[in-house]
Amino acid sequence: MSSGGESSFAIRPFGTLAEYQACVALQEEVWGEGFSERVPVAILKVSQRLGGVASGAYGPDGRLAGFVFGMTGIEGETPVHWSDMLAVRPGLRDSGLGRRLKLHQRALLLERGVRRVYWTFDPLESRNAHLNLERLGVVCREYVEDMYGESDSPLHQGIGTDRLVALWELDSPRVRHRLGEEEAGHGGPTGQAEPALEGVPRTPRLEAELPSGSGSHPAPQTPRFDLEAPSVTVSIPAHIQRLRRHDPELAREWRRATRAVLVHYLERGWEVRGLKRAGNLSHYRLVREEGGTSSSR
Repeated sequence: MSSGGESSFAIRPFGTLAEYQACVALQEEVWGEGFSERVPVAILKVSQRLGGVASGAYGPDGRLAGFVFGMTGIEGETPVHWSDMLAVRPGLRDSGLGRRLKLHQRALLLERGVRRVYWTFDPLESRNAHLNLERLGVVCREYVEDMYGESDSPLHQGIGTDRLVALWELDSPRVRHRLGEEEAGHGGPTGQAEPALEGVPRTPRLEAELPSGSGSHPAPQTPRFDLEAPSVTVSIPAHIQRLRRHDPELAREWRRATRAVLVHYLERGWEVRGLKRAGNLSHYRLVREEGGTSSSR
């Protein structure tokens, strides 16, 4: 499940006070000094006692390179897990280490009889969405506006904390296929092949890239709410943090447009099943079976 440099990292649960403290320090390094939503040592330790996951990835030098943290509880009568944090040091974010941490989490939870995991991610963060949807196999059926209120993290300031809720069904055919545990052909949650993006209606529609002396940034037009096809796409900028720094108001326009259209379609039975990246844009794929309900619900 690993290749290249990331295979040299050892992943294991935290066990010493120094390891828990290093996790807290890494949270501030990733989300900003004084990050008010950091998880303290006490909660990291208690979560493990109650079936949660608090584990780190360590390099050959023994330094903490990333971590995953989540809590386990009961939804109805079913054990479920909420994966609260996943972080990897900036220089390692395209190494595959984040995926390895999620696979470690999955293995621990399956051993404990937990087969359903939730977490949230920013719909405008293309890289995180690609990992979640394409490499891990989550689906998303819920959009929450400003889920965490105003954040003091520099990564979130100015564009709010809207979130998609990821559902990771750990032993489903879709997830097993995405992780390479089954042969191709099980793209959908019930085994059906998933449609390609070509020919799928897009919303919001996009205008041509805006001319700029320092580069071009795509802009959303008015979202469409009239599509009834089984599959539609919703486009987002490929690099929201870069856009946020260059043109904060355009970043906010993307938030408003994508919020409106994602809420509209998710509330009417579509679910997010994929994301494809293409240049300055990425495209979510939303799927709904005939009759208005998703087959994987």
